[in-house]
Amino acid sequence: MSRLVRKDSIIRIAAIVTAGSGLLYAKRSSNYKTNVAVSIPESFRDELSSLPCQTLEGRLPQPLFGLSYPPQNGQRGKDGVLSLLSSREAPIPPPSNIKRDSGISKDSPKPCCGCLGRNTIANAAACVGPAVVNISIPNEKNGTVGGKGIGSGTIIDKDGTILTCAHAVVDFHGLRPSMKGKVHVTLQDGRTFVASVMNVDLHSDIAIVKINSKTPLPTAKLGSSTKLQPGDWVLAMGCPLSLQNTVTAGIVSCVDRKSSDLGLGGLRREYLQTDCAINPGNSGGPLVNIDGEVVGVNIMKLLAADGLSFAVPIDSVTKIIEHFKKSGRVVRPWLGLKMLDLNEMVIAQLKERSSGFPNVEKGVLVPSVTPESPGDRAGFLPGDVVVEFDGKPVASIKEIIDIMGDRVGVPLKAVVKRANNKQATLTVVPEEVKHDI
Repeated sequence: MSRLVRKDSIIRIAAIVTAGSGLLYAKRSSNYKTNVAVSIPESFRDELSSLPCQTLEGRLPQPLFGLSYPPQNGQRGKDGVLSLLSSREAPIPPPSNIKRDSGISKDSPKPCCGCLGRNTIANAAACVGPAVVNISIPNEKNGTVGGKGIGSGTIIDKDGTILTCAHAVVDFHGLRPSMKGKVHVTLQDGRTFVASVMNVDLHSDIAIVKINSKTPLPTAKLGSSTKLQPGDWVLAMGCPLSLQNTVTAGIVSCVDRKSSDLGLGGLRREYLQTDCAINPGNSGGPLVNIDGEVVGVNIMKLLAADGLSFAVPIDSVTKIIEHFKKSGRVVRPWLGLKMLDLNEMVIAQLKERSSGFPNVEKGVLVPSVTPESPGDRAGFLPGDVVVEFDGKPVASIKEIIDIMGDRVGVPLKAVVKRANNKQATLTVVPEEVKHDI
């Protein structure tokens, strides 16, 4: 009877340990390697070895845990320890190996794909931070550095090319570069330079300034704004109120906020909207993703609200820089057409309102045409739906703009669908946009 009770107690011990291992597995983080062990008194070990452990192991769900007693090679565990193991990849290193500074830590644990780790934001900031500069406009009376036109910028090339915003380096009242095209630049490491304003595009609010340095300059890597989606983490870096090395974090709220949504006139523009905190002085500073890449240029916020900040997408900036290199300015073709992207729901609604609306699945609607514009002279009519441009099917305004590129004065064919499914092929010759449009 005593032997049966003794054996039953051993079985209970093993069962409790097994259940405990499963409970720990369910509650623990997937990044930790967990070992559950129980010490068996020496008097129980011989009888425990007679239990059908291997049969029990074969019946347990292997993804949860594996029974490692009896040990491999037929050897009993040292000190009679019954070990039940549960593990996954990427174990966390000991705390002593984790760096706690704000720089990039090679020994820091790598988070799972798409997850934020302990140092994710700090590492992203460390990648770009050294290349972020403070831009000041000299005092017009004595040439000293003053508080006028304080902004930020990013060194994007080792030759000293700095990306910033136009309103930080331009006097908008006279629409001219400030103080003979010179600004003061202060690096994060304390070095100061007098920079030349090289290129300015008032429409996009983007500018390029350049410094000359005999010593190496830090640079930031440009990423891709088209990969962003609402909810992605981003950082706003710059020098708000002349406070150098300032970093704020937030998420992307919208990837294609239109200028018309903000009540801005002129040509159509799109912005990245974030909830990063930006203030005067942040203008021209980089918007950075968690990979440490520049994905935008911060240019403005809404004063009447919190968490509404806007940046020029870096993909648009890259095209502007290409224009600067090619012709020293941005050449924008103009058609004189107000356009609207169509989707299935909008098309269905328009068909409900008018039975004569053309039978299309996608395209760009032309609600109005500017008189005496290239579009007017080409024969575009209000209500036309552009389905093909320069021989390519189109479904968005962006596609039409990309197809035009900088082709001013070049005839382009456009296929439009009209009421009652009539089709017309038009030839339009884009003009260069006027600066006051």
